[in-house]
Amino acid sequence: MGADSAGRGVIRRAVAGQRRDVAVGSVLGACHQIGEALVPVLIGLIVDRAVVRPDGGALAVWLLVLAVVYTLLSFGFRFGARAGERAAEQAAHELRLDVVRRVLAPHGGAEAGRPPGALVNVATEDARRVGAVNMALTLGIAAVVGVVAGAVLLLRASLPLGLLVLIGAPVLMALGHFLARPLEHRSEAEQEQAAHASGVAADLVAGVRVLKGLRAERAAVDRYRATSQASRNANVRAARAAALQTGLMLTLTGSFIALVALVGGRLVLSDSIGLGALVSAVGLALFLPGPISVLAWVGAELAKGRASAARIADVLAAPGETTGGTAEPAAHAPGELRLNGLGHAGLDALDLTVRPGEHLGVVVTDPADAATLLHCLARRCDPERGSVELDGVPLTELAPAALRSALLVAEHDAQLFDGTLLENVTAAAPAGSDPHAAMDAAAVDEVASALSGGTGGRIGERGSSLSGGQRQRVALARALAADRGVLVVHDPTTAVDAATEARIAAGIRRARTGRTTVLVTSSPALLAATDRVVLVDGGTITAEAPHEDLVRDHPVYRTAVLT
Repeated sequence: MGADSAGRGVIRRAVAGQRRDVAVGSVLGACHQIGEALVPVLIGLIVDRAVVRPDGGALAVWLLVLAVVYTLLSFGFRFGARAGERAAEQAAHELRLDVVRRVLAPHGGAEAGRPPGALVNVATEDARRVGAVNMALTLGIAAVVGVVAGAVLLLRASLPLGLLVLIGAPVLMALGHFLARPLEHRSEAEQEQAAHASGVAADLVAGVRVLKGLRAERAAVDRYRATSQASRNANVRAARAAALQTGLMLTLTGSFIALVALVGGRLVLSDSIGLGALVSAVGLALFLPGPISVLAWVGAELAKGRASAARIADVLAAPGETTGGTAEPAAHAPGELRLNGLGHAGLDALDLTVRPGEHLGVVVTDPADAATLLHCLARRCDPERGSVELDGVPLTELAPAALRSALLVAEHDAQLFDGTLLENVTAAAPAGSDPHAAMDAAAVDEVASALSGGTGGRIGERGSSLSGGQRQRVALARALAADRGVLVVHDPTTAVDAATEARIAAGIRRARTGRTTVLVTSSPALLAATDRVVLVDGGTITAEAPHEDLVRDHPVYRTAVLT
């Protein structure tokens, strides 16, 4: 499916989901436009029936009718605009949820090639622009009704003027659509550049400490300046296209109204219409630029919406990192994890069985091999050779969401979120569960005591208010609180002191009693608390035994964990 057709599908979905509000808003907006068109007609009638031939009673009646029309058109605008705005905001909200759900989908892939800032831009600004299509349709339908009502009323006053409007208005609408095409392309380029700038900014902010440590601030500023300049230039080009489109439409509209006025003036001079009809015709001629300019604005909004819809569709249609798999883990499965001849990148023919309820340590001498192992266990990639099984079922046969609910791989660089400490710990916890055991196991009570507000204290974006060791403890508590049947943890204590590490080692053991746990680490304190340890050296398993035995008997292991 092409980008254009996929984008149109996103717009259709956004409009269909809000069809009731769009319909209500359109009807009320149409009533407002009809009322606006009736005002000059009523004024013309007042001139003919109560001013040219003075009649106080008739004047009072017609003024009352005019007041009623004004009241109705005012309420029509108020409630019609409210319905249209509600449709726009609700559609944008649902699109944001769709984008976020796709980004967080267990099969992944939406973030590939897109920095976080770009995804945020898609989920916010692009969703807002597509949602605004509902408001544009609401006002556009009402504007069409206004143009038709004005034309009909002009036909009643004068056939030539009415025909002129009926022929000229569609021509103006077609020209508006044609002039909006360059704006659509400029808008798409503007959004791409803005998303790229947001992504660069997010990356720089996330790595600000590293940049300062490397004294690379100037290079970072230069990089962002260049990106921001490109975004600004794209924005200027889009604004220039919008200004050109609006200016041309205003010129065409003004010329059209001038033509209507010229024809109407000649009809008055030839006594084809009276004074009241002249007032009505002039009033209608002044009224028509309003709905016609709205139609021009609608064309610009639809152009922006189409460009943003294509970007949203691109994210929603992104292929997943992992495909296939529909099986569900057995209820109350024991939690046996098995590697059968696993081979991928630097790993070669790994055969390993982690027994249900076992507390296993894994020491990998090459960090790249450790990362590969974790990716295979988390099914962020599928092994080139062999397989990984959970309770006898290959991971490739399990549905991604079902796999995530049974097996959790907590990687070393796990990120925290802006919010309270407790919200971070319970982010993946089962509903109604008590997180305090997990917090105690990870020594998070010490972190809470250092925060203003305790567990209800905010930790800042990515845990910016915490030290490295504190962030690790909160991330570990989150993994423990998730209470998965199988938990794989990678280096959870590299930034904590020895005393806290010993406490955490005992806490993990206590919190995971009877649950399968794999610790991929080189920490002696954590490894000493395991049932056995497997050593992976050169991509293969070279030894397995209790920690104490390996420290005593295996030089490679001793070097890996004690130096």
